[in-house]
Amino acid sequence: MDTTPDISAAVRRLYDTFPFPPDPLSDEPPPGYNWRWSWPDAYNFCTGQKPPKLDIRILDAGCGTGSSTDYLIHLNPEASVTAIDLSAGALKVAQERCRRSGAREADFRHLSLYDAAELEGEFDLINCVGVLHHLPDPIRGIQALAAKLAEGGLMHIFVYAELGRWEIQLMQRAIALLQGPKKGDYPDGVKLGRQIFASLPENNRLIKYEKQRWAGENQRDECFADMYVHPQEIDYNIETLFELIDASGLEFIGFSNPGYWQLERLLGKAPELIERAQGLTERELYRLIELLDTEITHYEFFLGKKPVNKIDWSDDKALLAAIPELSGCMHGWPSQQVFDCNYQLVNLSSAEFEFLQGCNTRTVGEILADVEMGLDEVRSILSKQLILLTPGKI
Repeated sequence: MDTTPDISAAVRRLYDTFPFPPDPLSDEPPPGYNWRWSWPDAYNFCTGQKPPKLDIRILDAGCGTGSSTDYLIHLNPEASVTAIDLSAGALKVAQERCRRSGAREADFRHLSLYDAAELEGEFDLINCVGVLHHLPDPIRGIQALAAKLAEGGLMHIFVYAELGRWEIQLMQRAIALLQGPKKGDYPDGVKLGRQIFASLPENNRLIKYEKQRWAGENQRDECFADMYVHPQEIDYNIETLFELIDASGLEFIGFSNPGYWQLERLLGKAPELIERAQGLTERELYRLIELLDTEITHYEFFLGKKPVNKIDWSDDKALLAAIPELSGCMHGWPSQQVFDCNYQLVNLSSAEFEFLQGCNTRTVGEILADVEMGLDEVRSILSKQLILLTPGKI
């Protein structure tokens, strides 16, 4: 793998030419709620409890045009946010985005991930979405970030998966071949790629995949360029992904879409196959799942720097003493029909609704004294990320 400065320069030119992501600027706060960018909800997902402090330091590593930075600022009002990116053009858009949305001031730096050591201090949460796979040396990049993560801190990462991007890889190579000496002329690459798609037969696999998955967003040249004419991309599978994770020296806490990684959703009709899979290691199980479901296009997951203190709430006394609070990622409250952190509809029973009404000041035990439901139902609510728990005195 070539790790010369030429590749980083080429990546910088791409994003100076086509700042990404091209989300429109708005005079309002960012829409929706991404729990992965909310410190309380992310910490709860990773550890099972509400974080002990909210006035933390956050690093948005490779912020691009600032869509993630905008969310990080608005969803974490007590935190200080630093955002870095290789592209000066993208940073200008990021600063304007946050100014327009009414976000408080962030510390924007024109800086490579490789040079994270130049930042002062450590960070409790590091967000790195869609960046490592575009580095000439992702291991060097993740190690630079890991060195800036505070003890007990979390890192949220998003990188590409090779199986679901096979057709994208083919088109990338086709465009590069036809560009020849003009490779690196990104507007020409976008024009050429669009000509190829317009010329291919309707039943062509690349055409079908583009229309099924990406055509809507790829109407914008910025998205098309990021997908098809990027000068540097490394796509992972489970085996190479964990090589990257192991090199970071951090603890793998889990994928942020755990439902995908349940073998039962694929082989649930064959209990004997589920039983045979019980002898697999965790990583072998992940590999089996992605081999059976090749639509996966990316991995999104959390790492932590030890010690990351976790609670599973299997101890009844500990759960009864805990103080529950409503999660900020629950939508539609107060109602017996709410949306969870993944915008999935949850139908609450009358008892569950009454329990949630009692949250924020009393312990679980005190609420259950007035509500006819058991601890298993409390754990079910917790598993849906509808509440955050603070440990109490036993």
